[in-house]
Amino acid sequence: MGFIMRCCTKRIKGFVRSICLIGLFCCAFQACAEGIEIIKVEARLSEEGYLLSADFNINLPSPVEDALNRGVTLYFVSELSVQRSRWYWLDTDIESHEQTTKLSYNILTRQYRISRGGLFQSFMELKDALRMLGHQTAPPIAASLLDNTEGGYISRWTKKGSQISAYASMRLDMTQLPKPIQVNALTNDQWNVESQRYHWDISPDAQKDGDQP
Repeated sequence: MGFIMRCCTKRIKGFVRSICLIGLFCCAFQACAEGIEIIKVEARLSEEGYLLSADFNINLPSPVEDALNRGVTLYFVSELSVQRSRWYWLDTDIESHEQTTKLSYNILTRQYRISRGGLFQSFMELKDALRMLGHQTAPPIAASLLDNTEGGYISRWTKKGSQISAYASMRLDMTQLPKPIQVNALTNDQWNVESQRYHWDISPDAQKDGDQP
């Protein structure tokens, strides 16, 4: 009887340990899923210039989402840029575009709003607002960079040994949060919501470059 009890006890302990491990794995997966992840980047060559765009998957950590639902406006800053890299000199910006997008929640109408400049769009679900927020585009990179007869500046730079790269990133701008929340955010890593700065090489004749890192 004692032997049977010991076996049952061991099995129960093993089962509880397995449940705990599963719980830890789920928590770790949830933690990894929070934040901003780049899922797609693109550089398209048109008659106007290079058209850059990026899609980010945004999952707000609980403290950030709670603040949003209490009426705190969140400011997200995205950057899309093209740089010229040379092994013998510092990288130089050909063109850089930074855009601030506001995400807010109206407690009365129970709607989320995305605002870019003077344009805005409302959503009933946060996931839909985040999907729209995650799609970022830049104005065409200077048309003067293209020259159909000579191959364009970018083409000539590439022939001289320069590498042309595009960059994309997005972050939550904590400096625009209310002061009391800023103080709390400095001591809470969950408020550090940002993507990695992703870069990919582009070529003068490329129609599409870029994949998930």
